[in-house]
Amino acid sequence: MKEISNREGGATLLLQGNQAIARGALEAGVLFCAGYPGNPSSEIMETLAEASGDLPIYVEWSTNEKVALEAATAASFSGCRAIASMKQNGVNVVSDFLTNLTLSGTKGGIILVSCDDPGGISSTNEEDARIFAQISDIPLLEPSTPQEALDMTRWAFDLSEEIRNIVMIRSVSRLSHTRSNVRTGKIPQTTGRPRYDVKGPPFNTFPIGLKHRKRHEKLAQAMECFEESPFNTYEGPETSQLLIIASGCAWNYAAEAVEILDLQDKVGILKLGTTWPLPRHMLLDSLKRSDTVLFMEEVEPFVETNVMAFAAAKGRDIGIKTWLGKGSGHIPDSGELGPALLIKILAEIFEVEGASASDAFADRIRAQMEDRVPPREFGFCPGCPHRASYYAIKTALAWDNRDGFVSGDIGCYSMGMWPTGFNQVKSVHAMGSGVGLASGYGKLNKFGFDQPVLTVVGDSTFFHASIPALINAQFNRSHMLLVILDNSATAMTGFQPHPGTGRTAMGDQTDIVDMEALCSSLGAEVRVEDPYDMEKTARTIYELLQKKGLRTLILRRKCALVQGREGGFPFRMEVDQEKCVGESCGCGRYCTRIFRCPGLVFDEEKGKAKIDQVICVGCGVCAQICPQNAIQAHQDEDFQGAYHVG
Repeated sequence: MKEISNREGGATLLLQGNQAIARGALEAGVLFCAGYPGNPSSEIMETLAEASGDLPIYVEWSTNEKVALEAATAASFSGCRAIASMKQNGVNVVSDFLTNLTLSGTKGGIILVSCDDPGGISSTNEEDARIFAQISDIPLLEPSTPQEALDMTRWAFDLSEEIRNIVMIRSVSRLSHTRSNVRTGKIPQTTGRPRYDVKGPPFNTFPIGLKHRKRHEKLAQAMECFEESPFNTYEGPETSQLLIIASGCAWNYAAEAVEILDLQDKVGILKLGTTWPLPRHMLLDSLKRSDTVLFMEEVEPFVETNVMAFAAAKGRDIGIKTWLGKGSGHIPDSGELGPALLIKILAEIFEVEGASASDAFADRIRAQMEDRVPPREFGFCPGCPHRASYYAIKTALAWDNRDGFVSGDIGCYSMGMWPTGFNQVKSVHAMGSGVGLASGYGKLNKFGFDQPVLTVVGDSTFFHASIPALINAQFNRSHMLLVILDNSATAMTGFQPHPGTGRTAMGDQTDIVDMEALCSSLGAEVRVEDPYDMEKTARTIYELLQKKGLRTLILRRKCALVQGREGGFPFRMEVDQEKCVGESCGCGRYCTRIFRCPGLVFDEEKGKAKIDQVICVGCGVCAQICPQNAIQAHQDEDFQGAYHVG
């Protein structure tokens, strides 16, 4: 049995924040687990899927986040404990159902986990999903450490059942992916079976006024629980010169900065683990301790705004305060926070020598790294089929010569915005939005719009959010070319299965949803090509650009990392140094300057291109782009894997 699924408690495990959330759900007796992959949330479902081999739980990667929460809610309505996880962008997808679910209420404990991404490390935005808890009138919990992530998750299921409503837990990238020792509890034996009570009251949102009032009452009930919550603590002097109110990972930064500057006798820290609704009695007591309050949170001033609103109503009790935070400009209004920032702020407030020490330390670290860390750019992996796809798209649009362009989408292929994708993608927003935008472009011809529009979408995103827009394009007779970049993986977030891969989250075999048949059923012309054959693919794209109506081209080639796991590639690449003329061939080092595969490098001393055999995977694609035919693909005699061509 794996450590994460061991029923016995008392062990200390080194866990990621996401793994701790998963373990907390297991210790709460969760039975139904659903989510959609997205960094930084993916490891929650992956950990639960791993545990499903040892424990009687069900885990699925749903087609999108809304479906994940709906499926988990069915389990709750039937009396089971359930969890749905996603990144902050996914909460947008969920919001329509969520704001209705919180009116109807729930039965079995159910948790919505949002893993936010301050700084947009792997996201199109750094949206703060906490606002959805306020909109939906549901309790919000923010753990600060992996241990707290476990304990909070386990407790959240009890809270959910007590108030008969969903509870939201919000993590952030640094917590989700940090590791620390976590003390585990026991995983209970589950008894009984799911059953929907057909004789009980229905789960619906009517009458709306009554349900809305009931929702407020449930939130007030949660507030009473929060007043005694062990996740809200105050540490510091009885009366402090400065009160820091911190939540989530920012509490760690605040505690570290205060300790480094030895300000424990001057600064008090109120740690809020329950950030909506606010624990008002505890907050009132804490605000009386100091006339100056500093807020530490990521990303939006969620706690700051709500605390200040509460304080305004309690002005007679707490007096006039000086508020420091995002509103005052002391805390940046975007991006991640860190201890160094707070060290500078506290050093200025208390006139200590922390700011200069912090700068000197940062300068020393940068000086040590400068010559040791090579510069890196956003780029496709060696052998990535998307590089070949964009090369073919670029070629076809150049042949067409009507200023055609690509309406993009979010995924690995978003890097088509940059040189690695030949700067072909002109817009990237939410999942599926590229197809919706292209559908709109395709109806502008009546106003004189004459540019061909091509939209790219990955296979997982196609199933997630693109099908409604595709139907819209066909229904409204939009002129649009959809290119599905089918690399047989949800590659950007960790290779999780989707409806086109033939297996489930728990590893079970399942039927593949046929995207060709799906597109054909809508009346679209459908073609399939291998992007590694760049010239043939470019000619097919050019041909489809000359047509009207809805056209679909599926570019099918496995992700190079997936292919690598399945045996690799059959070629050994080399550059014929006699044929390579370096910068003198008229292409201006086209292979390394334009095509930019990491496996192709330029030897400055010899003035020749060469293959980096450590990085090159042996896909053979680059042999097609050298005008001197100097790049050559040789059959690798040691190759034993299965390799699909075409």
